[in-house]
Amino acid sequence: MQLPGTPSDEVADVLAAGRGDITTMFISMATRHPDGRDAEYLQWHTLDHRPEQHRLTALRASLRLVSTPACRNARAASNDRFDPVDHVMSYFFSDTDGLAAFNQLSTALGGAGRKLPLLPAVERGVYTVRTKVAAPRVKIGADVLPWWPARGVYVLLETNAPAPADLIDVDGVAGVWSALSLPVDASLASAPADQTISYCFLDEDPVVAAKRLQPALEKRWSEGIIKPLLAAPFHTVVPHEWDRYVP
Repeated sequence: MQLPGTPSDEVADVLAAGRGDITTMFISMATRHPDGRDAEYLQWHTLDHRPEQHRLTALRASLRLVSTPACRNARAASNDRFDPVDHVMSYFFSDTDGLAAFNQLSTALGGAGRKLPLLPAVERGVYTVRTKVAAPRVKIGADVLPWWPARGVYVLLETNAPAPADLIDVDGVAGVWSALSLPVDASLASAPADQTISYCFLDEDPVVAAKRLQPALEKRWSEGIIKPLLAAPFHTVVPHEWDRYVP
């Protein structure tokens, strides 16, 4: 479908209305459920835990991603540390101060008997948003991509990496957000500082988009300067179809 009109990022009056206030991303990468109860976990998290986080003033958006066997087969890069990642949960904050209330709420929900055991963590990171770009064909501005109904996200985790803004030229990529990991207390996150994470928001099946992205990524890494840690497609969770996309 070709949407009408001029893209938001080309209209000064639209941008003047507001650019959004997201500055920080908290990203949790985890393995599949140890007992194969991924669908049950997604149901609890989507119906209970995740909505509750939105009572926090600093929380502006959230996004849950899950890998399937087909997604795993379409990964362009990984290593021993990130091979087990099958779940990615992202929270978008207006500032890092919101993380304290985030932890307090989690404790309060646990005290009310409202928490399941968390999926085994691979890495948690706090990231500061650096760049945002949207493909003109989708019309919406880059600022609002976290609220746009993506079919999936291609996650790039790299070191020594500039933002891959040119990936919006690949069919299926609607926009790209890139963020840099911050040094934080180990009790909050484990990601080392200066990792770059990029979210390619997709309006194509993630596995199909991954195949289209492969040549561009191979070119990006060809000089050996940018080091890929994980390059992988993920589906967004479909509410009330909890077993539709599971590891």
